[in-house]
Amino acid sequence: MSFITYNLLAIFDVEALIRYGGLLLVCLIVFGTTGLFFCFFIPTGAFIFTAGLYTATGDIPYNIYAVCSLLIVTSMLGNITGYWFGMKAGPLLYKREDSRFFKKQHLTTAKSFYEKYGWLAITMGLFLPVIRTFSPIVSGIIKLEFRRFLVLIFLGSLLWILSFTLAGYAIGKIPALKPWLNYVVIGFIILVTIPLIIWVRKELKRLQKVNNKNISS
Repeated sequence: MSFITYNLLAIFDVEALIRYGGLLLVCLIVFGTTGLFFCFFIPTGAFIFTAGLYTATGDIPYNIYAVCSLLIVTSMLGNITGYWFGMKAGPLLYKREDSRFFKKQHLTTAKSFYEKYGWLAITMGLFLPVIRTFSPIVSGIIKLEFRRFLVLIFLGSLLWILSFTLAGYAIGKIPALKPWLNYVVIGFIILVTIPLIIWVRKELKRLQKVNNKNISS
C-alpha cells in the first residue's frame, strides 16, 4: 500500500478517531462544518458515517440513539451559529479577500443554490460540501424568518444525521465486513456524495449561463 493511500485511510482508522477525541471530535466537526465558514473543506459525512459504524462495533461506547440525538442537536447548533454569523457579519464576507480558508465563490455558490431551490438548500443542502457550510450564512444574510429556519434545519439535520449514522451502524453490525471497514466507509461516501456534487455543479453552471444571458440582454 502506497504512503498516500495509507494516509487517506488513516483518517478512517478507529484508533486515530478515538485518539483525537472520539465522539467529541465528531461533534466538533459537525458543528464546525455547519457553523464556521473556514471548516467547509472537512468531509463531515465520513465522520458521522464512521461514528455510526464504530458505535455498532463498540469502539465508540455510546448508545446509537444517544449518538444520533447528540449529532442532530450539534448540527442544529452549528446551523444556528452560521445563521447568526450571516445576520451579523455576512455582508462583510462579500468584501473579504479570498484566502486559503475562504473563497467568495463558495458564498456566491450557496446563494445561487438557495435562490434556485429555497428550503431544499437548507434541508438537503446538508448532504453537500460547501452548501452545508454557507447555506445557513446566506439564510442569516437574507434574514429568513428564524422559526422557519429552525424547522428546516431540524428536518435537514434529522435526515442527514440519521441516514449516514444509521447506515454506518447497520454495516458495522455485519461481522464479515469488519476487515473491509475502511474501504466500506470510503465507498459509501463516494456513492452518496459524488452524484450530488455533480448534479449541483451542473445546476450552478446552468444558472450561471442564464444569468450571463440576462446581463447581456
